[in-house]
Amino acid sequence: MATVSRVRRQLPSSPWLFAAPGLLIAGVFVLYPFFSTLTNSFTDRRTLIPGEFVGLANFREMLHDDMFWIGLRNSTLYVLGVVPALVVLPLLLALLVRKNIPGITFFRAAFYTPVVASIVVVGLIWVWLLDERGLVNSLLETVGAGRVGFLSDQWLLLLSAMAVTVWKGLGYYMIIYLAALAGVPRELHEAAAVDGAGAVRRFLTVTVPAVRSTMVLVAALSSVAAFKVFSEVYLMAGPSGGPAGEDTTLVMLVQRTGTGLTGRVGYASALSVVVFAVTVVLMLLVLRADRKEVRT
Repeated sequence: MATVSRVRRQLPSSPWLFAAPGLLIAGVFVLYPFFSTLTNSFTDRRTLIPGEFVGLANFREMLHDDMFWIGLRNSTLYVLGVVPALVVLPLLLALLVRKNIPGITFFRAAFYTPVVASIVVVGLIWVWLLDERGLVNSLLETVGAGRVGFLSDQWLLLLSAMAVTVWKGLGYYMIIYLAALAGVPRELHEAAAVDGAGAVRRFLTVTVPAVRSTMVLVAALSSVAAFKVFSEVYLMAGPSGGPAGEDTTLVMLVQRTGTGLTGRVGYASALSVVVFAVTVVLMLLVLRADRKEVRT
């Protein structure tokens, strides 16, 4: 103890020395880009032109920008389509793979493999599968069904991208649920079984309440990730955002608007601020719903 006290007297700032690398990285790669984007959102800056202060002009322009509303619509639909699946399906999957049955180790590895695979590789594989001349359409044609425009129809393309997101995220959220299920006392299930509760009733009355906080966490993480989706839709729809750009998401619009030698950095920054604000609102809504359920 005396040695520790002597070190503290000699180096009163030693805790900050240990924290300095992390603070430096956060400052350079998180705080500075955040405040720079916030500042640029109030200017008409372009890639090679510093720009001038224009106040809320960029945000007013959004209200009359059809592509902004298309991007907002698609990002919102993505959240509504992906989040419920990523909250429920990984939980069911976790209940399955935690059972000690022959061959379950193989399935655990198989379900988690998409998580570690590159999203570019995953996207290209699904593009090859769903293309007009891909494997899925070839099989449909073999059984007598017509070819389906998975990548040419506006809504089918968006649904296909959602399916890829769910498929890739199942294993990640399954691991989170497995950790939560490990803390559920077995005695609760045994007591419910003694009372005559079947598997479905035990799931609804024992498992779901026990992992409710984890479900809230998964809902928050998946909703933010879904609203900021880029890679899946970009790879399947292309840089143009699908037919007539109808599958463009907000993050794709940010990338398209703010890049290139003539990129409108100011307007893209304003779009980024809106994306950030919506993701914060999504998280607050999820947490508020959780607190309201706890009170009731």
